[in-house]
Amino acid sequence: MIRNARKEDAKAIAPLILVILEDMELPFVARYGVDQTLAVLEKGIQTEDYRYSYRRALVDEEDGVVAGVAFGYPDCDEPTIDKPLEAILQSMGLPQDEQLFTDPETFPEEWYLDTISVNADFRGRGIGSHLLAALPAFAKEQGQSVIGLSVDLGNPNAKRLYTRAGFEVVGQRMISGHQYDHMQKKV
Repeated sequence: MIRNARKEDAKAIAPLILVILEDMELPFVARYGVDQTLAVLEKGIQTEDYRYSYRRALVDEEDGVVAGVAFGYPDCDEPTIDKPLEAILQSMGLPQDEQLFTDPETFPEEWYLDTISVNADFRGRGIGSHLLAALPAFAKEQGQSVIGLSVDLGNPNAKRLYTRAGFEVVGQRMISGHQYDHMQKKV
């Protein structure tokens, strides 16, 4: 069942985000370790406006378990979505100037799918496809008619999934030292 994420989903969602952050080889994870990163993510999910706020997420819940999650935001929010991280880091005794992300990811006039991740126990069951199918309504609720995303050139399976869902490559972008195709779909 696809539903809006809730604050109490933080413990289940944080490890799903961590999978993506580790794939991206973000220096934050290497510097502070998995446990500290998970703690930061859990606090971030429970905020109102952070990049990974519960308010920016849909989950697919199967048998009472969060099977997958998708986070996104309108491009106009990109300049401010990481600002709440400062207070989270300060509350944990970490340097406030730390950042998970430093590179711009969005293209103009789009709702950007920042993260989509499926719990390993539920892979191969169409969870990613269900989340992708729910995104147009989520983006439209936020006044957007185009969904954009970045897919690592080294992940052809994900690119096939997005292509099947109607996304087309519209450009490329370097994010955290990795080359990505930027794909979009009109909704």
